[in-house]
Amino acid sequence: MSATSLSSASSVTASDAPKIWALCLERLITIIPENQVFTWLKPVELELDASGLVATLWVANRFKLDWIRSQYLKVISSTLKELLFDSIDIVLALRTKNDSVRDNKQQATTVLNKETLYAPSISENISVEPLTNQTRLNSTLTFDNLIEGSANRMARAASLHVANMPGALYNPLFIYGGVGLGKTHLMHAIGNQLLHQKPLAKVLYIHAEQFVTDVVRAYQRKTFDEFKNRYHQLDLLLIDDVQFFANKERTQEEFFNAFEALLARKSHIVMTSDTYPKGLLNIHERLVSRFDAGLTVAIEPPELELRVAILINKTQAEGLVMPEDVAFFVAKNVRSNVRELEGALRKILAFSKFNQKEISITLARESLRDLLSIQNQQISIENIQKTVADYYKIKVADMYSKRRPANIAGPRQIAMYLAKELTKRSLPEIGDLFGGRDHTTVLHAVRKITKDRQQNIELNQQLHILEQTLKN
Repeated sequence: MSATSLSSASSVTASDAPKIWALCLERLITIIPENQVFTWLKPVELELDASGLVATLWVANRFKLDWIRSQYLKVISSTLKELLFDSIDIVLALRTKNDSVRDNKQQATTVLNKETLYAPSISENISVEPLTNQTRLNSTLTFDNLIEGSANRMARAASLHVANMPGALYNPLFIYGGVGLGKTHLMHAIGNQLLHQKPLAKVLYIHAEQFVTDVVRAYQRKTFDEFKNRYHQLDLLLIDDVQFFANKERTQEEFFNAFEALLARKSHIVMTSDTYPKGLLNIHERLVSRFDAGLTVAIEPPELELRVAILINKTQAEGLVMPEDVAFFVAKNVRSNVRELEGALRKILAFSKFNQKEISITLARESLRDLLSIQNQQISIENIQKTVADYYKIKVADMYSKRRPANIAGPRQIAMYLAKELTKRSLPEIGDLFGGRDHTTVLHAVRKITKDRQQNIELNQQLHILEQTLKN
């Protein structure tokens, strides 16, 4: 079977999947470094459904799944659509080590449920309570074990209100923020709190990709009565990562119908995304306006004190003790999200156990040596200045100049803020690198941008983009 014969859906069968994936890998090697393709993508297994409408990529573990989604999914999707046809839906799915792809189609119903990301235990062999068939909720994720700080306080308060008074205010509730900040934990906490108070409530947590799969299946099997009975009769719908609805026309239409049906019966809808509603791309305006009609709240990267509290609490959950000075050292060096913080803590605990040494700053520095080295190489003030200047289309020289028009002063303050957040430089050092400015000028910029990002959704999203660009 040649690549040219794949342009028609009718010419492709489920048995062609291995050949198609081999062709896909051949093309990907011309786009992605070969060692990355062999490490991350060659072990993936492709499955095609009988209609050819859905291509499922089966991945062996959660870490690989998240990495493939963030780093390679777009290029994989475009390559498969070139080999097959543009309207095919690409779905990432998780399978266990002992399950074969053919015998594990039911695993598709747990695609991308992030139950392991915020579980209280973070030992190397994570044990996760199975999700119930009815709700898909992880009962270990509650408000009680979600540590509160200024970064998530508003989102937590709004979520708690929804859990206690569903169908009233903040409907829908739209929570957005970067990867690993606790959005999924909040979703599960809402569902668990409501079920604790109303055990008979109809609650469902799903990832947006699962909704896509359910829509496609309903079309294939002509089972829309079952589909509507499932989604239109809920008391609470919790749906993660709605940005995955982009460019999926049928899915957006069915979600709009479900959305309207749920609001009509005064049910509550909670959604998460990596961006605020108006920042979503390739989603119909009528859906975006619905998303933005209730309450939209952001979860920020955790501040220093919150990161310290998370480290100390999670170490205690393992029956160990992390000295406060070690927690501050780690928190100052791992800033992006809770998931990365937990990963650093796992390394420290494993290093401590393997070497039979107590947790100390020296041990933490040794166990995180690679991470700290990468951070030091990647994020410099010079890189921040160039990235911000490119983003706002100004000259890098404007970062050092004395000019103060708004189109220059604003980006310059943002670059100072990022320099303080993402590097270990002191305020005077940052000021020197911005044209010899006084440290009070830098402090003013940091305080101003910190305040503005909490009030200005568009600025907050721009900062998210810049932060992710600098960290990748």
